[in-house]
Amino acid sequence: MVTRDKESASLSKLLDVLDRLRVECPWDRKQTFDSMKSLTIEEVYELVDAIGEENPDDIKKELGDVLLHIVFYAKMGDEKNWFNFADVVDSLVEKLIFRHPHIFSDTVVEGEEQVLQNWEKLKLKEKGGNKRVLEGVPKSLPPLIKASRIQEKARNVGFDWDKKEDVWEKVHEELQEVQVEMDHKNQKALEGEFGDLLFSVINAARLYGVDPNLALEKTNKKFITRFNYIENSAINSNKELSDMSLEEMDVLWNEAKNKA
Repeated sequence: MVTRDKESASLSKLLDVLDRLRVECPWDRKQTFDSMKSLTIEEVYELVDAIGEENPDDIKKELGDVLLHIVFYAKMGDEKNWFNFADVVDSLVEKLIFRHPHIFSDTVVEGEEQVLQNWEKLKLKEKGGNKRVLEGVPKSLPPLIKASRIQEKARNVGFDWDKKEDVWEKVHEELQEVQVEMDHKNQKALEGEFGDLLFSVINAARLYGVDPNLALEKTNKKFITRFNYIENSAINSNKELSDMSLEEMDVLWNEAKNKA
C-alpha cells in the first residue's frame, strides 16, 4: 500500500508541473474557467466509461485526467486570488467532518438510510450551503439522473411512498393520461404527460433498488449488440439494411437474443 509521504510527494510534483505548464505552455496559459467546462464534462464521462468497462488501467488514466482539471481550476482560482488548492482541500475536509457526526462526533445512526437523512439535514444547516432541499441538484445534469437525484433528496426528508407497491398505481395513472393526450392529438400536453410517466417509472426503479441510469445504459448496450448482429448479418449476405423487411430483421434479432 502506498505511503502517505509518497502520495504527498506525487501531489506536490503534479502541482509543480502545472505551475510550469501554466507559464510556459501557450495552450495551458490561455485556458479559463469557461474554456475548461466542456472539457471537464468530457473527462468525467470518459471516467464513467472506464468504470463501466471495469478496466483498471483506463480508470487510473481517467482519474488522473479528472484530477488534472481539479488542480487546474484551483490554480486559476489562485491566480484570481479567489482560492488555492489547499483551500479546496481544507473546505472538503471540513465538510466531510461536519456531515459525518456519527464518525467524528457522538451522533448515533442506525444504518445507511439514517446517514442519508442526516446528510440532507446537515447540508441545509452548514454555512454557505444549500437553503432548500432541491437547491443542490445541478441544473445541467442529464434529465434522467436529475430526476433520480430529485427523488432521492425528497425521500431523505420524508417525502416518499409509505409502501413501494403503491407507486405502480401512479405509473398506471400517468400511462392513462398519456393515452388520453394521444387521443386528443395535443402534442404539447402529450410531451408533458410523457415526462410525468418517465418520472414515475424512474421513481419506481428507485423504490425497488434499481439505478435507472445504469439499467437504461445496460439496455442501450444490449440493443446495440443485437442491432449490430442484424447489420453484420446483412453485410455478410451482401444486403443493405434498408432493403431488408421487418420480418427478416425480427428473425435476426431473435437469433442475437438467443446468443446472449
